[in-house]
Amino acid sequence: MNYNKKTVYDIDVAGKKVLLRCDFNVPQDKATGAITSDKRIVAALPTIRYLLGQGAAVIACSHLGKPEPSFEKWVKKQTEKGKDPAELTEEKWQKSLKKLTLAPVAERLSELLGKPVVFAHDVVGPDAKAKAAALKGGEIMLLENTRFEKGETKNDPALAKELASMAEVYVSDAFGSVHRAHASTAGVAAYLPAVSGLLVAKELEVMGKALDDPKRPFVAVLGGAKVSDKIAVINNLLEKADTVIIGGGMAYTFAKAQGGEIGKSLLEEDKCAYALEMIEKAKAKGVKLLLPVDTVVAGEFPNPIDAPVDVETVDVTAIPADKEGLDIGEKTRALFADAIKNAKTVVWNGPMGVFENPTLAKGTIAVAQALADSDAVTIVGGGDSAAACEQLGFADKITHISTGGGASLEFLEGLELPGIACLQDK
Repeated sequence: MNYNKKTVYDIDVAGKKVLLRCDFNVPQDKATGAITSDKRIVAALPTIRYLLGQGAAVIACSHLGKPEPSFEKWVKKQTEKGKDPAELTEEKWQKSLKKLTLAPVAERLSELLGKPVVFAHDVVGPDAKAKAAALKGGEIMLLENTRFEKGETKNDPALAKELASMAEVYVSDAFGSVHRAHASTAGVAAYLPAVSGLLVAKELEVMGKALDDPKRPFVAVLGGAKVSDKIAVINNLLEKADTVIIGGGMAYTFAKAQGGEIGKSLLEEDKCAYALEMIEKAKAKGVKLLLPVDTVVAGEFPNPIDAPVDVETVDVTAIPADKEGLDIGEKTRALFADAIKNAKTVVWNGPMGVFENPTLAKGTIAVAQALADSDAVTIVGGGDSAAACEQLGFADKITHISTGGGASLEFLEGLELPGIACLQDK
């Protein structure tokens, strides 16, 4: 995929209406609806401020959560969850939609910008159209949740055309959604000149360079629960990296594949052959594949997840039958940290163990610490690894923490991202 895309700096937006796709899918308090973290709103500010400063009229849009825009489909989904269909009314459906309004985001964005944010109560309806038409240069509005429209997730051309009709330029700045071909993330680019915002531009520059032209040695660190989630990532990185490190729950499938005893540890039996194939591929490519040598085990998975847990450390291929591996051991932590220490580029995606539990976070902490201490270009893929770095206080010592979980994973797989492919090449 070509990562060399035009940005807001490459076009003239003065006096133009700009449709700006943001990632305002913010976490909220389930009871009150209050925004519990405004990090994603803050991340969009540089692009918004730049556009407003250039005299553009900004029409921002985003999805929030997974609303069901059809009453019939909502009833079907609720019934599948065990709810009584007789109790599922249109009123309750409307109430579920209201919980996912972007109105609180408009309020918070207004506070952060220190200026009014006009809020449209629909996406492409009369309110949005009228407010967009009246919007002047240097002003900003926010459309209602794009997923309130049935055509959004289907990338319906009619919806994309309606969205595009309100603006003259499209700017993509929602990296967390660029792996989805939706009307507001990709479809609109068929009707408007499309460029990247500053957030997406940084992701493309840093991650694109790491994959296409990394400073070497290039070390990739992969964790997380399942091999199946990372099949394509491992395969792609074995083509590009000098060392691939595998930790987390998926490492036990590799241990089992090589004849080890893994007790009650996480195992994907049907992926053992694949694990052996990857070990052989690494040998053939001359890539160093580092797997855990020891592991921290417990009798049970902690419940609740942060509950105290009795642990011991054993050889990764000799886990007792009544125990399960939940983190990498001390020798493995030293082995992985040593590989990271000598790297010039490090990409990390996925924790080394159950990092939400203080006793089982040591492996993830060791990797985060190794990245923080490194002089290398260090990139952390979104999701759990990003959360771990932030929670552990290492975020400011990492070169780049990706804003997209699924998107950064697909990036590492080498897949074409629809929300990037649709942008104009430089």
